[in-house]
Amino acid sequence: MSCLMVERCGAVTFKRSEQNAIQVRMLADGRLSTGHAGVLLAERRGSYPLIDLRTLKTSAQQGEVASGTRRKVKRLLSFQRYCHASRLLRGLVPHTPGSLHLLDDDYLGQAAHMLSKVGTWNFDIFLFDRLTNGNSLVTLMCHLFNVCGLIHHFQLDMVKLHRFLGMVQEDYHSQNPYHNAVHAADVTQAMYCYLKEPKLAEQLSPLDVFLGLMAAAAHDVDHPGVNQPFLIKTRHHLASLYQNTSVLESHHWRSTVGMLRESGLLSHLPAAMSQDMEQQLGSLILATDISRQNEFLLTFREHLDNQDLDLQLASHRHFMLQIALKCADICNPCRVWELSKQWSERVCEEFYRQGDLEKKFDLEVSPLCNQQADSVPAIQIGFISYIVEPLFEEWHRFTEPSLLSQAMMGHLHKNKAHWSHLRYTHTNSDTQAHSNSEEAEPEGRDGEEGDIP
Repeated sequence: MSCLMVERCGAVTFKRSEQNAIQVRMLADGRLSTGHAGVLLAERRGSYPLIDLRTLKTSAQQGEVASGTRRKVKRLLSFQRYCHASRLLRGLVPHTPGSLHLLDDDYLGQAAHMLSKVGTWNFDIFLFDRLTNGNSLVTLMCHLFNVCGLIHHFQLDMVKLHRFLGMVQEDYHSQNPYHNAVHAADVTQAMYCYLKEPKLAEQLSPLDVFLGLMAAAAHDVDHPGVNQPFLIKTRHHLASLYQNTSVLESHHWRSTVGMLRESGLLSHLPAAMSQDMEQQLGSLILATDISRQNEFLLTFREHLDNQDLDLQLASHRHFMLQIALKCADICNPCRVWELSKQWSERVCEEFYRQGDLEKKFDLEVSPLCNQQADSVPAIQIGFISYIVEPLFEEWHRFTEPSLLSQAMMGHLHKNKAHWSHLRYTHTNSDTQAHSNSEEAEPEGRDGEEGDIP
């Protein structure tokens, strides 16, 4: 079984010919056009910006062989860790001296206890990631697929499922402060909470739940840690491939399709069904493009105003899955302050790193990426005011409102007040420091002149 887990196809960077790049076109409904054989093109890897490849090319080439070996070992250990955790949850943990314990039983016990409360809004994903030794996404998804009955319903092979989830978790870049596997696990946990909302839960099919959780787990896979404008102005190959439209989201989707096929997770299903699932995953992931925020917000608001949402219709359920995923993706300001603050600092750190790269290569610094001009409180207040609040106010209406929605809105308003206070304090501090420097400057000059003989 372990040999099956470490087997890998296509672990090198995916390079597409110019001819294929021209053939790929985005359609208005969010689908990709197909090649001559009518097969959806899938891709793996290759999201790193060209600017990183230029600066890191030598070290990357030297470590290529060792990195491949480490990935295989990591996946094997990850599978063994999962088997051990599964036995623990079933009360079957062996305590023989010779058994392989990659995590201390106390840690696994705490992780299992956290999973029993995975549907609560104060779930601490940072703690859960530490308790699972950086394996939060795989562990969480396996648990959710089990409790939601998806493994049984779709007759999923556990080895293939774990292999697929291992690929997804591995393809998130751990060096990213924000867009990493922990963010994916956090969004997945939030998505699970939203799928449990009474207004939704009673109408959702197993396929809806499957698609919602899968899209949440993979929605940012292989994110390079820079935004779309950066890829466009550096003429990155992904920007050319996707014609500067939903560049990152298209790559996340296509990478997910590649991993689904490489793992064979859906290979036992009818071809038409698996292809439809791939397309629906794409529609969900593409909806997370922040540039389409107003498009979805206005449609959502219109449905609520007209009271014409019919969740018995598959198309309306799919739209609500898109809205739920968009909410989950930007829900950090709706978490308790201790968690929300960590996420805010992480995303701003990623912005600032991009700004530093842009300065280093004489590029125009992108909005929100200048650490000297854009403070964390100012960025967060703008994000909450223009992106988060409008969407969650409509979600609040949709849930009529639920206890969860009331709690989220409470946290959102408190956190905005926290950031406003911090911005005020930060502004006053800067003003005082500037005033003190101006007062000290003439004294310094007088002293220097007095020292001249």
